[in-house]
This record gives sequence, structure tokens and C-alpha cells, in this order.
Amino acid sequence: MSTVPEQVVKRRVLFVDDEPHILQGLRRMLHPYRNEWEMSFAESAHDALGLMEKQPYDVVVTDIRMPVMDGAEFLNIVMRKYPQTIRFVLSGHCEKETIFRSVGPTHQFISKPCDADTLRSLVARAFALRDLMSSGNLKNLVSRLQTLPSLPDTYTQLMAELRSADPSIRVIGELVSRDVGMSAKILQLVNSAFFGLRNHVSSPLQAATLLGTETLRSLVLMTHVFSQVEQAKLPSSFSLEELSRHSMAVGAVAKAVVKQESGDKKLVDDSYMAGLLHDSGKLILATNQPEAYGQVLTEIAEKRISLEAAERPVFGATHAEVGAYLLGLWGLPDPIVEAVAFHHAPGQCLGQRFCPLTAVHIADVLVYELDSGSGESSEKMDMGYLEALGVQARVGAWRELGSRILQEPLR
Repeated sequence: MSTVPEQVVKRRVLFVDDEPHILQGLRRMLHPYRNEWEMSFAESAHDALGLMEKQPYDVVVTDIRMPVMDGAEFLNIVMRKYPQTIRFVLSGHCEKETIFRSVGPTHQFISKPCDADTLRSLVARAFALRDLMSSGNLKNLVSRLQTLPSLPDTYTQLMAELRSADPSIRVIGELVSRDVGMSAKILQLVNSAFFGLRNHVSSPLQAATLLGTETLRSLVLMTHVFSQVEQAKLPSSFSLEELSRHSMAVGAVAKAVVKQESGDKKLVDDSYMAGLLHDSGKLILATNQPEAYGQVLTEIAEKRISLEAAERPVFGATHAEVGAYLLGLWGLPDPIVEAVAFHHAPGQCLGQRFCPLTAVHIADVLVYELDSGSGESSEKMDMGYLEALGVQARVGAWRELGSRILQEPLR
């Protein structure tokens, strides 16, 4: 009896641009990937919506500046009617007002010109993350969030400068200085006790010089996530100040733990960023669904259950999964996304190595322990995971290290 070979399911990608030569260029550029993607091309948002009515698309990549219906309006319709479609903007410079209108419905901005390999990598990463976060509830939840932060332009430019042959501290300081709100928050953070700087830091350039570019890059991302929040929308029992302080503490302790265990600079940098952003999902859920999140916090206090146990029945996902989904769509490195996704349950993640996940899990538990004043916390160290890595004997040393770092609270 003969069997029919299983067909490879192609991902559907829809490109939208009002300039025919741009679409022709994309078609030629992406021709090598025709066996991976089923690609469609539309010259207007109206045409694109017509195609989407006939069949589902996994990803839509659109220009912003188009006549009749621009990309921001188009993506808002896509978000409402096809919430599981991943939404990208591929565009050159356009008016700030249009960019602001597209921030909510856009998962990631891609600047023109963009080569085929970069575009393929960005879209393929979105697919891979979607497969990893396979819960349909999570996809629907994240797709419908109105204030999901987009990757800040400052971060994109910082990365470009860092990748250059000779990165300039001066240029990096100037990039951060262009965003007044972000500059103010970064200066507040670097002048806090956590960084232990003897002299007052008065400019982003000075901050970049003293802290280093990677630390500054991490702070840019953290401050961007927190700057998207309107305090009035948060549940009354939710403290933005406390979450910010906790995130800074976990980042600092995670960084210190890795420095003590390894001299790998990338591991240190990734652990610090993952620590700063590990609870970003809490902020996203509390901002978008304040009443529901307030009920979750009440249930935790009354029933003394874990945050994850209270979140999943309400949202169909946890804050860790939501935060990881966001960072994955932003294109952050896999180790950072992994650390955010599994920081409460590292044993659920495949891999037997000391990594940012290890550092963030340790730091998160230690900060909760040390903050409680009693040495106890509802967050527990996964000793089975640490034993599998052969590092369980180091917990005492890490606890002492964390205690030293947290002696002076963040102002």
C-alpha cells in the first residue's frame, strides 16, 4: 500500500506597499525563499484586506505611508479582524504622528532598505517564537493588547552603532539624549545606589562612559517599557515603583551572579537585560486589563497561591509568557527570551547549562527572599534544576552576594 508523502506547510506572508517597484523588488529579493513562504503582494491596504478575507496570513509586512488608507489604519483593522496575524512595518522615514498611531498595532518596525537575509531572519524568528509559544490563548491575548510596546527607535540605532567597526561612546550618548523622557529616567537610574557611582552623572554621554554601552542598551529597553504606562490605568494594588525597583534589583543580582561564576561578557550582558525585563509581562497585563489584573492580585493575597496559578485561569497565559512573546517579537536574543519565559520554572526549559535563565531565576528568588526580611518567600529556588547543573552548593554564596548588593535600596 503506497503512502502519500506529507506536504510541507508553507507560512503565508503578505507584503503591502503602494509603490509597484518596491513590491517587484521584494518579490525578486525573496524569490529564494519561495519554498518556505507562500507570498502575496498588494498595492494598497484595501487590496490587502481583500486578500485576507479569502485566506489567513501568518504575517503581514506593510509600508506606513500609503494613500487613501495608510499603514497605521490598515494594521489597526488587521489587529481587530485577524488578531493572530503577526504585524510588521517595513518603511523609511515618515511623520511622527503616523508612527505614533502605528505603535499599538505594530509588533516590530523594520527600516528600509532591508536585505533579504535580515527580513527573512526577522520573519522566521516570529514564526519560531509563535511555535514555541504554542498556546492559542496566548497568541490571542498578545495580539489584542492595545499598548504592547514596540521596539524603540533609540535601541535600534544603538544596536547599529554597537555593530559598527568602531562604536563611538559620543554617538551613543547623543542617541539617548534625543529622547528627553528616556534620558531623564536613565539618569535617575544610574544615579541610584545600585550602580555605586561616586560622582553624580549629569548626561547620557557620561552615563555611557561610566557604565558601558551594553548596560546603557539594557536600560534603554527597560525605560521604554515602563514609559508606555499610564499610572491612572493601573490597578490600585499594583505598584509601578515597586516593580521598577524589583526589576533593577534582579538585573543587578543576576549580573553579579554571572560575574562570580563566569567571565563571559555576553552572558553577563544578556543576564542583566533579562533581569531588567523579566517581569515586563506584568506591566503589559496590568496596563491593558487593569480590572482583571487587580482581581488576580486580590486572589493571590486571599488564597496565598502563586502569581502564575492566579494568572492562567484569567488570561490563559502567564506574565512570563507574555513578556517573552514581546521580547521575541522585538528580536532579542534567544537566551534573553528563554530567561523571561521560564524564570519561575527553569526546569521546564530544555538545556543543561548555566545561562541567563539560571541567573535570573536565582536573582528573582533571592531578591524576594531578601526583601521579605525573613529569608522566606513565596518564590522558591528550583533545586532540582540547580542540581542538574551541578551548582546547588553555590546557593549560599549567591545569597551573601545578593545581600551585599541590596544593602542600599534603589531611590
